[in-house]
Amino acid sequence: IAALGPKRQRPLVAIIGINDATETTDYLMPYGILKRADVADVMTVEPDATVAAFDARHPQGADYVIVPAMSRDDDPAVLEWIRRQSAKGAIVIGICAGAKVVGASGLLDGKRATTHWYSVGGLRDRHPSIRYVADRRFVVDQGVATTTGITASMPMMLTLIEAIAGRQKAEAVATELGLTGWDARHASAAFKFTRPFALTAIRSTLAFWDHEQMGLELTPGMDEVSLALVADAWSRTYRSRAVTVSGTNEAITSRNGIRFLPDQVAASWPSERRIASFEHQPPVEALDQTLRNIADRYGTGTKDFVAMQLEYPKQGASQ
Repeated sequence: IAALGPKRQRPLVAIIGINDATETTDYLMPYGILKRADVADVMTVEPDATVAAFDARHPQGADYVIVPAMSRDDDPAVLEWIRRQSAKGAIVIGICAGAKVVGASGLLDGKRATTHWYSVGGLRDRHPSIRYVADRRFVVDQGVATTTGITASMPMMLTLIEAIAGRQKAEAVATELGLTGWDARHASAAFKFTRPFALTAIRSTLAFWDHEQMGLELTPGMDEVSLALVADAWSRTYRSRAVTVSGTNEAITSRNGIRFLPDQVAASWPSERRIASFEHQPPVEALDQTLRNIADRYGTGTKDFVAMQLEYPKQGASQ
């Protein structure tokens, strides 16, 4: 916890992203969790228009820089900005395969780290001086933190909240999320490329005639964390894709101020392909219910396939 302490009483958190190349869930989950905690000022930053504005407004830099997974992990502007923020004393946090971006910046050289199970081999090949740490959902070493797969955003952000505002505040936010624990323990061996995983991917990909668009209705004040988890889960079945739907093409504002434009404008959506409302569920319950719904629709093999991609521990276990 002490290694994550902020520079100032009211910390500044910057979440860096590339508009067309950032993993949405890795971006939305830290944002939604930290905003609901209200223990820091949270800003989103893009490498072109807003990096310069951020630097001009905050010459001392951020306390924390959160780096989601990006499909382009070698963007020069992103890497240079991360390095500059680190030099100013920011703690850099690579979420999931965001560790590849942090690694490309050079900030993981010689340090202990982790990442999404699928990316471990590539990260170690490209940066052999990194010391991979198994069985930990997050690792902190000399001003840099990294996490395992997508759902590890939750324990990482709760640990950060605890470092900023204390255990009681972190427990309150954990309760809102639906978590009872958030320590770093993890069973890394449970997440790997297995024969059932490969077969499910092949079968689902080949069944191209059976791919569905599952409608997710956008509603004002919706929870960004739940939205991200539910949409991501349905979009990882290889049998379906979540599409956001609204009766208007106007942006819908979420609980913490993110404006979402719908993928499709429709007055209604077929009930058999409508994602069940999760409005009154904590995010973890929303994800668990989604996995059960996926199992009912496509079988337990597909549910396990999705949970493996999310690097989500067994349902009912401590998250």
